[in-house]
Amino acid sequence: MLEPLVARAMTGFIRLLTGSRVLWNEKLAPGRRVYYGNHSSHGDFVLIWSALPAALRAQARPVAAAEYWRRGILRRYLIQRVFKGVLVERNAEKRTEDPVAAMAAAIEAGNALILFPEGTRNPGDGVLPFKSGLYHLATRCSGLELVPVWLENLNRVMPKGRLVPLPLLCTARFGAPLHLVEGEDKQGFLERTRAALLALSQEVA
Repeated sequence: MLEPLVARAMTGFIRLLTGSRVLWNEKLAPGRRVYYGNHSSHGDFVLIWSALPAALRAQARPVAAAEYWRRGILRRYLIQRVFKGVLVERNAEKRTEDPVAAMAAAIEAGNALILFPEGTRNPGDGVLPFKSGLYHLATRCSGLELVPVWLENLNRVMPKGRLVPLPLLCTARFGAPLHLVEGEDKQGFLERTRAALLALSQEVA
């Protein structure tokens, strides 16, 4: 089995490249959960995935853009065989599968997901407004934990358009789990989960 060796190599590479400082507000056990973070680099999900303890990493699958990761043999191998990603088609007109249904199926099968609710990489500071997928997933999967993860500095390691990463110290800061509150509407939920993520950026280590 080559995939565990590739996974270990990628984990070691991202830790070496970024210094990989990991901060937790709360210790977590394996469970039905979504880790959601700010999105500024193709390396974002790899950093979250590699920052997880082995027991949590074993059940974590990134949600990734199908049109990007289906391009080329290497990308397909990494996302399908190494990371076991859940691929979603972002163009609604060309979709052949409901992305929320695909994510919910992965959760119901006992996996945790790594998700970026902004829906696209943000070249600036802060966090873009969240897309509605996180809300629909929370309504579909009862009791789902939502763990915010603030990624600091990774946008400078591998910004959009750069082919060679620049080694810089980065931090993955995990917040306390949130849940959908009974009767909470979509807009209120999205604003609350986004605010929890932004609040992590203000915390002093």
